[in-house]
Amino acid sequence: EIHVKVASSFISPEQAQLNLDREIGEDTFETTKEKATAAWQKELSKIQIEDDNIDHIRTFYSCLYRVLLFPRKMYELDKSNEIVHYSPYNGKVLPGYMFTDNGFWDTFRAVFPFFNLMYPEQNGHIMEGLANTYKESGWLPEWASPGHRDCMIGSNSSPIIADAFLKGIDMGDSEVLLEAMVKNATTSENRPLSNGNVIRSVGREGIDYYNKLGYVPYDVGINENAARTLEYAYADFTIGQMATKLGKTELADTFYKRSMNYKNLFDPSTKWMRGKNEDGTFQSPFNPLKWGDAFTEGNSIHYTWSVFHDINGLIGLMGGKKDFENQLDAVFDMPPDFDDSYYGFTIHEIREMQIMNMGNYAHGNQPIQHMIYLYNYANASYKAQEKIRTVLTKLYSATPDGYCGDEDNGQTSAWYVFSSLGFYPVTPGVDEYVIGSPLFKKASISLENGNRFEITAPGNGKNDFYIKSASLNGVDYNKSYIKYEDIIKGGTLQFTME
Repeated sequence: EIHVKVASSFISPEQAQLNLDREIGEDTFETTKEKATAAWQKELSKIQIEDDNIDHIRTFYSCLYRVLLFPRKMYELDKSNEIVHYSPYNGKVLPGYMFTDNGFWDTFRAVFPFFNLMYPEQNGHIMEGLANTYKESGWLPEWASPGHRDCMIGSNSSPIIADAFLKGIDMGDSEVLLEAMVKNATTSENRPLSNGNVIRSVGREGIDYYNKLGYVPYDVGINENAARTLEYAYADFTIGQMATKLGKTELADTFYKRSMNYKNLFDPSTKWMRGKNEDGTFQSPFNPLKWGDAFTEGNSIHYTWSVFHDINGLIGLMGGKKDFENQLDAVFDMPPDFDDSYYGFTIHEIREMQIMNMGNYAHGNQPIQHMIYLYNYANASYKAQEKIRTVLTKLYSATPDGYCGDEDNGQTSAWYVFSSLGFYPVTPGVDEYVIGSPLFKKASISLENGNRFEITAPGNGKNDFYIKSASLNGVDYNKSYIKYEDIIKGGTLQFTME
């Protein structure tokens, strides 16, 4: 039996030895295991679940564990205990924070909102790391691994920065971060890095079309054009939100106006989002079941709901709340059919949708994960409660195969963690969480500010997932959302279930 102690460093062998001495020192293998167990116990105990169903509890903590795995720390402590990092962007060793291994196309939706709620100090450090990335490379990362990676689309660093800033996270130089957000949202071609390379994962593909026409055209050789348009529009809203809080009214107005560009892709004849040609006509032929092409890892049926910031506007386009509700119903009522011709094979996200068999609702893929909560906006909250409980108990389980799709840096788990507690951040960049259906009889959240927030649903059960009434700190509560500030102040949200 041989025991080997190993440490690593991005900086130098000498720094690796320093890391080894500091982190393990003379500890034995058993001591190291015990410390690791204690560290995870501390983090997982910040949310305490009480319920009769042990499998649901196991699933919850498995998901919470996954949420906390990314991003990875890339900074180290030097011999003076100062925070330093090796920059994968310019090759220098520099002061300050740096993080890696994260794709914001996935994690802006629920992972980073979870950090803002449970780990505000740590998320502030992550934001400082983003500012350092901008200073060292000239760009915000959209996918770091550890340098810029040309993967996925959009300007999804903007929602995570804006959401942190609007929730009061201490994030260092907010002016620098806003500058970086604006640069990323207004630049398309010629995106050089400090090392002379050109990277396509930053900036916006087709930005000139987007600014001129209000959308990225389908027929100009830019793939995933409709998805880009929808994601750019939402990112523009979050930039507007941050600019407003910083008192930059003119800048905010510009981006708020652009955030309405999503309307240009809505096809009233089908009530789905649809690629649009440069001359203003919609793409033809059009199959809303076609994955990829105008969309990213999804189809029109999935991306139609990617209007996080103006759901009431989308309701208006669809003809009102009843038509909106019917269109939501249609996603679940149709069979899990698909067109995979863009890829030439059936990608795993499609196969997962088939296996889960909830119509064309592809929960294992991120673009549609907030969709169920949109029933609340149509005054059909009971449908949201029913379907959320179905996803929680059918698509996740405490078994080796009890996971419904790609983890994607914790996002699919973050959906479960939020949803099982009873609420979800449909729109990062605003201070509201939409209420769904709590899974447990009681959940107690220990917040970083020392406050405690409890969600109780004593009548909760397998067949009792509808919310009959609610109270917040003993006062009747009739809203279909709860504010961030109400949670961080601590208190009790109690549900009466039926």
